[in-house]
Amino acid sequence: MKLFLWFVCLTFAVGLSAQNTNEKADSFYANGQFSKAIETYKSLENLDDVYVKIAKAYLALGNYGKAINNYEEAVKTDSENVLIKYEYAKLLTRTNKYNEANQLFTNLIELDSLNPSYYYELGLVLEKQKDTSAFQQFENTFNLDHTHQKAIFKIAKQHLMKRNFLDAHSFIDRGLDSYEDNIELISLKAQTYYHQEHYTHAIVWFNKLLELGEKSEFIHEKLSISYAQNSDYIEAINHRKQALRYNPYDANAMYVVGVYYEHLNNFKQAENYITKALQLKDQSLSEEYETLGTIYNRQKKYEKAINAFQKSLKEDPSNITSEFFMLRTKDEFYANVNHKIKLYENFVERHAKSYFTGFAQRRLKELKEEKFLNEN
Repeated sequence: MKLFLWFVCLTFAVGLSAQNTNEKADSFYANGQFSKAIETYKSLENLDDVYVKIAKAYLALGNYGKAINNYEEAVKTDSENVLIKYEYAKLLTRTNKYNEANQLFTNLIELDSLNPSYYYELGLVLEKQKDTSAFQQFENTFNLDHTHQKAIFKIAKQHLMKRNFLDAHSFIDRGLDSYEDNIELISLKAQTYYHQEHYTHAIVWFNKLLELGEKSEFIHEKLSISYAQNSDYIEAINHRKQALRYNPYDANAMYVVGVYYEHLNNFKQAENYITKALQLKDQSLSEEYETLGTIYNRQKKYEKAINAFQKSLKEDPSNITSEFFMLRTKDEFYANVNHKIKLYENFVERHAKSYFTGFAQRRLKELKEEKFLNEN
């Protein structure tokens, strides 16, 4: 009898010691001391009940390999625990083990076909595997939970990519009904209107992103374009300059700002930004020099305009528009009528079938009449 009581007391003491050790390890984990938590868990004689805890501690440390090893052990010791399998499957996805994750999520769906999270996670795996059936899994998720924000985003994004704008709006609106500040859905709403070329609506939704603290080069760029499409060049310039803060050496953005200033007849700033753009670009600059030339012309800086058009033609000798603009600039700049006549005659001779030839011939006729009158 005494021996039995001693055995009972010993068993109780061992169990109490194990419980205390487990609680101590839990405390380490809760306070972010993950290495100490792992060390303490491993000091237990029976690890069957703590494999998951060890796995989570390794996961917190970023040691995915050992986390996976311990999840595998946890699944072996508690094969009926679907929560462990679910966490393990998500870790497999995270570590690019897509085939294993696919199989495990498929098994989970067989065990519980009404759990929307299983379908969603399987959809993510199939996406990574470039499997088009991923979309079906996101739809399955939505059918089981009409408020599933992440599934709604995936479905709406697919409709946008397919240019099914009405369907995209429909799903986005459902998602926003249950969570009106969903950044991803608001961004998708703005982009859908943008691709529909409904720029006034796009402006409203891109601005909502800014109001919610979302700021990026993409948002400011799209706002700039949208405002420009509505001929609001002041706001277009403002947002393109905001975009330039993220990428201050974006020659294209600088060029666009210059063009917007031209629309506002602010030729000095237009010249400034287009000149900066030209200095940054390392590709054919024919169009940019041509635009700079027209801006110089608007300021009656004819000599600079001629120089810009010459550079445009150097970049692209076939640019007849620049050649004609340069001809018209020389017409304004030079005083000698004979010289002007010769320039127009040469242009007509070289470009008999050009769109600009008719204008050149009419101006040539005017110059010859002017010469005749001056000589008589």
